Amino acid sequence: MNAERTEHQIDLSGYSIRTDLAREAHQMAVEERGGTSDIPGVRMEENTDEGITTSWIWIDEQAGSEAIGKVPGTYLTLEVPALRSRDSMLEKRVSEHFAQQFSRFLDEVGIGLDDSGLIVGLGNWNVTADALGPLVVKHTLVTRHLFELAPESVAEGYRSISALSPGVLGITGIETSEIVRGVVEKTKPDFVIAFDSLASRALSRVNTTIQVADTGIHPGSGVGNKRKALTKETLGVPVIAIGVPTVTILLVWKRSICLKGLLGRSLFPSKNRC
Repeated sequence: MNAERTEHQIDLSGYSIRTDLAREAHQMAVEERGGTSDIPGVRMEENTDEGITTSWIWIDEQAGSEAIGKVPGTYLTLEVPALRSRDSMLEKRVSEHFAQQFSRFLDEVGIGLDDSGLIVGLGNWNVTADALGPLVVKHTLVTRHLFELAPESVAEGYRSISALSPGVLGITGIETSEIVRGVVEKTKPDFVIAFDSLASRALSRVNTTIQVADTGIHPGSGVGNKRKALTKETLGVPVIAIGVPTVTILLVWKRSICLKGLLGRSLFPSKNRC
């Protein structure tokens, strides 16, 4: 007996795409304009070399911020799809290229060669998709104590760096912003670099993309759990955010819908019945 095949059409107009990447936000804005890349208040520079795509986006005006949905600032993005192959030679090239681009980024945002920094690894070390920040801190070479206790032993080319992995509210009972602000007030770094997991609209960018921004960060934004912001306004020093997409959130709920005929009842309880 041939089973009758029924097609169901679902109205997705009640959903919107969720992304933390400025590159994707710019791409969506271009698509909405019918392919026109000329967006007032937004400048973009992009090139691809040996499998590494480097994008610079500058959002200079409020109009550009509203069009893209991102805070005005400077955004650097590296996309390397082949990173999934775990090619050690490629990883080395990406590391060197990132170092060059990040050096340019620091110049762009006015960070000096001798400025001291605080590395903040945001996230929950007990959750794989949210453990990026703590892993970065684990592998960070800290030097602040050497500059204070044995400055003569520090070779040329190093700067004073300290690191902190403050955990999450559910573990510490303290807002991440309160912990970081207290450390900044006590240790007085010239700038902060915050690492956190991000969300992408494309699975292909998960674990293959790096974004750097001078706009600060909202801890937990990558997994849809925004906490108080870490920005220059809240900490008193420049805050650079570095993130890697570790999750994909394609659709964000805006209003309840019914899938009658597909599920036999509403997906989410609602006063409005199908």
